Amino acid sequence: MCNGRCRTGGAGMDDLDDRSARILEFERRAWQHPGVKDEAIRDEFGLSSARYYQVLGALLDEPAALRHDPILIHRLQRMRDDRRAARDRRTLQIGRPLV
Repeated sequence: MCNGRCRTGGAGMDDLDDRSARILEFERRAWQHPGVKDEAIRDEFGLSSARYYQVLGALLDEPAALRHDPILIHRLQRMRDDRRAARDRRTLQIGRPLV
């Protein structure tokens, strides 16, 4: 379900696999509490939260995902970039990376 945001067209237009499309649909949902989302990740995908976010991170760089839902992908990329910038600022403040 694309809610009018997805492009449709000929073959190859949306070459996401089923799991990737389900992950993007899952990310469209609003989550009030992180624990609830972590449990839903485990139930729906059979993945740990860490593995789910690794898969999602790779998916954000896939051209097929951008074609599938450009608004969602751009929003998630901005959020990822903001977290990365915040992490870099913390690293600069103490002079070494936090581990």
